[in-house]
Amino acid sequence: MHRDLVRKARSFKRDDSGVQLVELAIVIPVVVVLFAAVAEFGRYFYEYATLAKGSRVAVRYLATARTNGLDDAAAKNLVIYGNLAGTGNPIVSGLAPANIEITRRDASGGLLTGGVPNTVTIRIINFQHQSLFNLAALTQTSATLNIDIKPSVTMRYLLTQPPI
Repeated sequence: MHRDLVRKARSFKRDDSGVQLVELAIVIPVVVVLFAAVAEFGRYFYEYATLAKGSRVAVRYLATARTNGLDDAAAKNLVIYGNLAGTGNPIVSGLAPANIEITRRDASGGLLTGGVPNTVTIRIINFQHQSLFNLAALTQTSATLNIDIKPSVTMRYLLTQPPI
């Protein structure tokens, strides 16, 4: 009887069936977390690049526009919707005109109080990337993956040169 037990124990020691399943159970959570992190970073980078490009287009528009202040709404529409009229769906969901700050500065770098600006700046303010994953619920803490997105673009106002 004792010999049979020893023989069975030795055959069990050499049996590798099920090892792959254990390895898979260890590796899958790590791979899923890495995949989720890559996807989340990709979404953040997409939102940042889209807002930066929209801000660049809008500041180009303002850099060549007359400084009557009427073009600010059209510039904000360029950032949000990608067109001057403000029609269609927002390019980045959740972005509103209140999230876009337009600043004109004079030649000394101070805020423009009157006259022709030297530079025009568009900044995205108070806008956060909304994560797909609720990290607070997963970790039962107050941790969050929501990150501020704050692109800013400044260009020299092009209509400051005297006519030829």
